[in-house]
Amino acid sequence: MKQKFIEILKKHGVELSQQQIQQFDMYAKLLVEWNQKMNLTAIEDIDEIYEKHFLDSVLPSFEHDFFGNVCDVGAGAGFPSIPLKIVYPELNITIVEPLKKRIQFLTHLIDELNITVTLENKRSEEFVLEKREFFDVVCARAVANLTVLSEICIPLLKKDGFFIALKGQKGDEELAEASFALKELGVELVRKSEYLLGDATRNNFQFKKVKNTPLKYPRNYGKIKKEPLVGRKK
Repeated sequence: MKQKFIEILKKHGVELSQQQIQQFDMYAKLLVEWNQKMNLTAIEDIDEIYEKHFLDSVLPSFEHDFFGNVCDVGAGAGFPSIPLKIVYPELNITIVEPLKKRIQFLTHLIDELNITVTLENKRSEEFVLEKREFFDVVCARAVANLTVLSEICIPLLKKDGFFIALKGQKGDEELAEASFALKELGVELVRKSEYLLGDATRNNFQFKKVKNTPLKYPRNYGKIKKEPLVGRKK
């Protein structure tokens, strides 16, 4: 799968250097090693790591725009932002991750990969107080349903920037449920991409921020979960 991964990227105009290939090798190795002492991923097979983590993280960049200051909300073990940083070193990546053990892994990872990534051990609802409407791109993968995800991500995004949500086979269902939240928070859908990754369907969405997010958002996470933005009576 590693060779297939390299070939797929080459087909899309991205030819990895030997250094980048070694960085992906190191990433896979560290992920397996650290997974023995903390739960980072259910996927431990190297081929599956290349397909279901690395390729899944990079493929959206061939159809959706990643540029400038990029914030990855709830990156977990670094997806999608670390594979994107390896492939596109010019990106300025900030990871917002509330779990300290994951930050410990990410700190070691970026040191071993010799890349520069800003790590914020905070919830996005706290981080937005520092970086409200700052980022060119905000992305998230496998964090929460789209309604909840929108409220914790979009306030970080500057006007005319892009929110990229990496979703699974229920993506269209989540999109329909999130219609009120997306409009309320100030974004519009500009592109959807769907593809098969092994036997799994991936639905990825790119939204453009067309107006500033009202200052009352995001609410605290308990309220976001308990009273999601699905259209409420005035």
